[in-house]
Amino acid sequence: MVPTTIPTLETERLILRAPEPADFEPWAAFCADPEAAEFLGGAQERPGAWRIMSTMAGAWLSRGFSMFSVVEKSSGRWVGRVGPWQPEGWPGTEVGWGIAREFWGRGYAPEAAEASIDWAFDTLGWTEVIHTIEAPNVKSQQVARRLGSRILRQAVLPAPLNVAVDCWGQSREEWLARRKA
Repeated sequence: MVPTTIPTLETERLILRAPEPADFEPWAAFCADPEAAEFLGGAQERPGAWRIMSTMAGAWLSRGFSMFSVVEKSSGRWVGRVGPWQPEGWPGTEVGWGIAREFWGRGYAPEAAEASIDWAFDTLGWTEVIHTIEAPNVKSQQVARRLGSRILRQAVLPAPLNVAVDCWGQSREEWLARRKA
């Protein structure tokens, strides 16, 4: 099932919503940060950040799902982008994350990913969720483990990325069993 409107999801501390034009400045700063962007294709200048944000916004129309802008409830600040993602040639149905470095260590990535995974399984009808993670990306591996994911297989991301990744993930049944426990 493809949603006809972009939903807004809420967690205890976060709002996950459609990307908006006002998100561009913090999005561009996130994309320009070499440490935050290290495993996301590398740091990008403003034109590259604009293309990334526009691609993710456009995926809502072409796929019916995409990354959400994640906003901190207490401050209203943009903290990153998290959500379902499957561009052409992608190795599976992914829920991915990218959090601005100033917000690292607060548990926002797993909190937003949990809401996104619930939505992907419940609304999109996905049977599996993956997280494409490069072997040296220890921080994302920790998030994946917190979500109950494990390495399922290896893949190479499509051009222009052409990056070898581990596909961490789990089935819908594993996710639901974990959520009930």
